[in-house]
Amino acid sequence: MKTYKSNKGILIQGNSIDLLTNCAELDHLKGKVNLIVTSPPFPLNNKKQYGNEKGEEYKDWFIKLAPIFSDLLAEDGSLVIEIGNAWEPDRPVQSLLHLECLFGLVKHPEANLRLIQEFICYNPSKLPSPAQWVTVNRFRTVDSYTHVWWIAKNDFPKADNSKVLRPYSKSMEKLLKTQKYNAGKRPSEHHISEEGFLKDNGGSIAHNFFEMENLDKKRDVRLPHSVLSFSNTNSNDYFLKTCRSKGIIPHPARMSGGLINFFTQFLTHENDLILDPFSGSNTTGYCAEKLNRKWISFEIKADYIEQAIVRFSEPDLKSPLKKMKV
Repeated sequence: MKTYKSNKGILIQGNSIDLLTNCAELDHLKGKVNLIVTSPPFPLNNKKQYGNEKGEEYKDWFIKLAPIFSDLLAEDGSLVIEIGNAWEPDRPVQSLLHLECLFGLVKHPEANLRLIQEFICYNPSKLPSPAQWVTVNRFRTVDSYTHVWWIAKNDFPKADNSKVLRPYSKSMEKLLKTQKYNAGKRPSEHHISEEGFLKDNGGSIAHNFFEMENLDKKRDVRLPHSVLSFSNTNSNDYFLKTCRSKGIIPHPARMSGGLINFFTQFLTHENDLILDPFSGSNTTGYCAEKLNRKWISFEIKADYIEQAIVRFSEPDLKSPLKKMKV
């Protein structure tokens, strides 16, 4: 198998599931991975260039990942999966396939997994989809979000929400400055103490709803301090500019770097091991490298391996991906 190495990680070219199941050289990973973070091929009705199964075939393929992921995870490790919605073929009806996949994953008899929390990633720049029912017939609204499932082997995986605090709102900043607010009982029956909101903790606890752009133009997007951008549409970043200069068409379904940064800092420590079995242009490895985590990624398509090499050629990273000699 072809492998590429950076300062902190390894990118392997090949079918990750076959390799993780059958390659004895990778057995040392079992029970050692602190975070699996990935965006597997979505269950779309049309075949994409990055490869995707459909319908029942997709569900069977997806559910079989459960024992593989469970074996790889450390006892306090986490699995983070981003997945989009699906629609019934030739019908303006949303499919339950993603939910069936989730149930199958966490209820697999040969795995020990449970859903810790679901996150929603909202992207107002997402193209209208499904086009037939949104832009042609105008029967449905734009499908503009993805699900992000945080899954683990036990109820208390490693996690620290103080590592991913959001900036305070302007009203909270004012409250901290004046040290005054209305205490007492609320209509919701919550009781707000007289000093409960007077301490400056450096930011507020993150929510499980990510807005990749402003929902309200009159206020700032309050992403965690560690996240520079959740958007995949920034045409000025090094990777996209270099792809354009080389005539390379970037991977069409790249996972957001901001999303990966969030879960990396939330769920791991420096030098922990992160794995992405469907890495595409290897955004996961890139984020792990910048955040001083060890990483291992898999990608089957040579074109996307080349894009990963482009990503790691960023001058500020100083950690190029080099092909390892056999």
